[in-house]
Amino acid sequence: MTALVWISGASAGIGAALAATVPFPDARVIDISRRGGTPNHLKADLSNPAGWAVVEEHFTKELAEYDGDRVVFIHNAGTITPIGPAAFADPDAYTRAVLLNSASPQVLGAAFLRASAHLTCERHLILLSSGAAKTAYAGWSSYNAGKAAVEHWVRTVGQEQPANCHVIAVAPGVVDTAMQSEIRATPEADFPSVSRFHDLKRSGSLTTPETAATGIWSLLTRDLPNGSCVDLRHL
Repeated sequence: MTALVWISGASAGIGAALAATVPFPDARVIDISRRGGTPNHLKADLSNPAGWAVVEEHFTKELAEYDGDRVVFIHNAGTITPIGPAAFADPDAYTRAVLLNSASPQVLGAAFLRASAHLTCERHLILLSSGAAKTAYAGWSSYNAGKAAVEHWVRTVGQEQPANCHVIAVAPGVVDTAMQSEIRATPEADFPSVSRFHDLKRSGSLTTPETAATGIWSLLTRDLPNGSCVDLRHL
């Protein structure tokens, strides 16, 4: 086996495209999600801390005696829901969003680093970010804050890694996925910037999931400083 690859949220969108375009021959690819997107599926709800323990136990078991060339964990799972002013958001939905977008990347990223710390092969941890990490959009408070947390976590943890371990965050651009459909279906009262996303769709400016996946995989061979937070549109 040349590579052991985990992708969270590989049942659709960018995650599914990542799973379909893994660039390593004979790689074992494991989807971490509720629904399942690859033959090797680890069922876990990443908006629930109980699911994080399942993933950490799996990392530990799989990596205990691993002797391949590289291990990769791409944390792609996330949610834009709920959209709207924070003061009026459903409390349960808001809590799930914070857990999935902000807490799970940190907890699972740390779990992967811990489980793979004894390995001397290449180790790659890639966390999906967004332009929303830097631009505040009214109506996206939990999403904006979650992506900002991801990037600062990566900047910090990247400083801690040995030479064989690379930790980066990547914003894939505006990608034509179900999340974009959900954004465009939102009333302007809940998301004042919605017209911009309608314009991007009408003008054909959305990136395909396959193009985004290709760009993300290319990061493994680029000479990027550890802890980099990059935007595929600016590379």
